[in-house]
Amino acid sequence: MKKVIVLLTLLSVSLFATGGDAGVSGQRDLNVPAVIMFLIFVGATLGITYWAAKRTKTAKDFYTAGGGITGLQNGMAIAGDYMSAASFLGISGLVYLKGYDGLIYSIGFLVGWPIILFMIAEQLRNLGKYTFADVASYRLRQKPIRILAAFGSIATVILYLIAQMVGSGKLIQVLFGLPYEAAVILVGLLMIAYVTFGGMLATTWVQIIKAVLLLSGATFMAIAVMSHFGFSFEALFKGATEVHKSGIAIMSPGGLVSDPISAISLGIALMFGTAGLPHILMRFFTVADAKEARKSVFFATGFIGYFYILTFIIGFGAIVLVSQNPEYLDVAKGTLFGGNNMAAIHLSHAVGGDLFLGFISAVAFATILAVVSGLTLAGASAISHDLYANAFAVGKVDEQKEMRVSKIATVVLGIIAIILGILFEKQNIAFMVGLAFAIAASANFPILFLSIYWKKLTTRGAVIGGTLGLATAILLVILGPIVWVQILGNAEAIFPYKYPALFSVTVAFVGIWFFSITDNSEQAQKERDAFEAQNIRAQTGIGAEGASEH
Repeated sequence: MKKVIVLLTLLSVSLFATGGDAGVSGQRDLNVPAVIMFLIFVGATLGITYWAAKRTKTAKDFYTAGGGITGLQNGMAIAGDYMSAASFLGISGLVYLKGYDGLIYSIGFLVGWPIILFMIAEQLRNLGKYTFADVASYRLRQKPIRILAAFGSIATVILYLIAQMVGSGKLIQVLFGLPYEAAVILVGLLMIAYVTFGGMLATTWVQIIKAVLLLSGATFMAIAVMSHFGFSFEALFKGATEVHKSGIAIMSPGGLVSDPISAISLGIALMFGTAGLPHILMRFFTVADAKEARKSVFFATGFIGYFYILTFIIGFGAIVLVSQNPEYLDVAKGTLFGGNNMAAIHLSHAVGGDLFLGFISAVAFATILAVVSGLTLAGASAISHDLYANAFAVGKVDEQKEMRVSKIATVVLGIIAIILGILFEKQNIAFMVGLAFAIAASANFPILFLSIYWKKLTTRGAVIGGTLGLATAILLVILGPIVWVQILGNAEAIFPYKYPALFSVTVAFVGIWFFSITDNSEQAQKERDAFEAQNIRAQTGIGAEGASEH
């Protein structure tokens, strides 16, 4: 383990030492403060990984940090997992570009948390062990439910990973002067190290540290922006409308999503998708009991809500303080250097100089590392725990074999993420995050929610309905404007909306309902009869480990 840490640290140093002369188109001079802070962060987190590796002995340690994380710690870790680079850079960039309309994403993300708090968190902790498939298969047949749940989890994880890897490559290319491929490889290797050696314990503390750094940096930026305008929101908004190309229109909705179908569909994807993300759901197994699970969501909601308020201020502050400064513009293109997603990065330089720019740049990189680590652990858990141990090799696997498979899966997922991150460099990857949320909302959430609350759910209904929802989400994205027109180059989209969740989630719920109520088999009756026993355990945590015949 020590050799791995030293090797990764030396690799990081050597890459940054040569990065300034890489000659990659579009990159700027090497940001020395950012590199120094990056290396400090990498060294600290690799040290945490070494510490965690010595305490990760069992499968419970690897998957759930031994269940010893407190509600506050887990809430901060969830916030760190959820406050991705897409949230920090993307939402502030949307506000910079569209003004008020940028809030639609932050509100959609945040609304998903009360659903988890009031409807899922307690039951998830009491019924599950390592993954949300434990809950979905509690009284249903293990093999088909776990295969479907694992497929939905892996699809969500890979799509999310591609977006994060491409984003990290572009971010580091612009900020640190590294070649794109080297940046993606570096992120992948660090991600593999965190998860393989430190498991959930290392991943949790990486996420906590990242959350503290990100909230601190964003708070400083917001205070600096507000102080510039005398702590008056009226002055901030007035200044933004005076310099933005759209004028007063940035204070009105409708510029980002203009038709009600798209608005509702996007809202459903963000809301239900949040409650179906495997790497978020997995975090509720790291606490001791249902009470701590509820605390986790309470703290996470507070941290995330506060963070989104900050991104709103940062976005409007960037409109005024960044837009008119030639230093932040790409002279050749006449646009903001690095695109709208770099608005927050440029604002950090405007309010805090090179040193604060280095801090925020390193935090943005830390954000990506924390998120990809959580995603990779969730994907590896789906492969080792759901597919290997509980679907295809039931009764033939001990704890050590399962952990070995999980670590192999981590390495494989890391390599896949690196390869796909490099292959998708030139592609429009915006649809991938949307598709990941659509899959989570269409396949994962309906099965999880109905398995907890609907007595008449059967294995047949869950498998057919979940599969239909999953297939519908993927098909409609392919036939929609982003893939069919922008990527494939067709003149007109077959499916007119960018966001398929309204339709795919409906298909999933209707399919699950119909194929469940029409299932009159003996197995279906056993699954319905087992609901009461499951309900007792879901509410109290007391009862059998599983209620169905597997």
